[in-house]
Amino acid sequence: MLNEVLWFGLLLVNFLGVIFFYRFFGKAGLFTWIGIAVILANIQVMKTVQLFGFVAALGDIIYATTYLVTDILNENYGRKEANRAVMIGFAVMLMTTITMQVTLMMIPDESDFINPHLKEIFSFFPRIAFASMTAYLISQFHDVWSFHAWRKLTRGKYLWLRNNASTMISQLIDNTIFTLIAFVGFFGLFGWEQVFEWSIILQIFFVSLLMKYFIAIADTPFMYWAKRMKDRVRD
Repeated sequence: MLNEVLWFGLLLVNFLGVIFFYRFFGKAGLFTWIGIAVILANIQVMKTVQLFGFVAALGDIIYATTYLVTDILNENYGRKEANRAVMIGFAVMLMTTITMQVTLMMIPDESDFINPHLKEIFSFFPRIAFASMTAYLISQFHDVWSFHAWRKLTRGKYLWLRNNASTMISQLIDNTIFTLIAFVGFFGLFGWEQVFEWSIILQIFFVSLLMKYFIAIADTPFMYWAKRMKDRVRD
């Protein structure tokens, strides 16, 4: 049960992290969190663990907080700021990928001992990054649009509904695109082979999606908390 306990602990830490960054750094804090989340999520997702008796890839929690962040920005500052956050996340991921690939190309000194470990992580990174950036852009722009559409439809009422409805559909889009590229290889695109057998891929897909849905529901109180603290943040 250690993995499960740590998973719930990480869930709380990440939600509180979003609130902390927003409370003390305002919009800049939320933009910063987006950058942190996209990098860590794409590193964590390369590790698979047993959770609740199923195989699951990590990274779901901190990646799911990006939807919470864009929803907070959409609610408190408007659609333009939410879209800005999406583009910041994309730019951070792109620059991280380019920087680390150039780093791996450099010939290490004889005293170096970390290069093999960097290769283990970041040699697979371009595929993960491509999968993530493609899924991220499509799903996040959908989330921003959907949240705004639900807000207009409900005339600004039912924050819980637009928070969850927009995020859950966006998570399904994200999960589908990411899985096809990162694990299936998009059926041979760019010569990328399938990483896991189908039984493992389907486990990861459905367990990840259910976890993301749970996270979306669990972040609702933090969404209301962020809305109430808008006038007290340091913008």
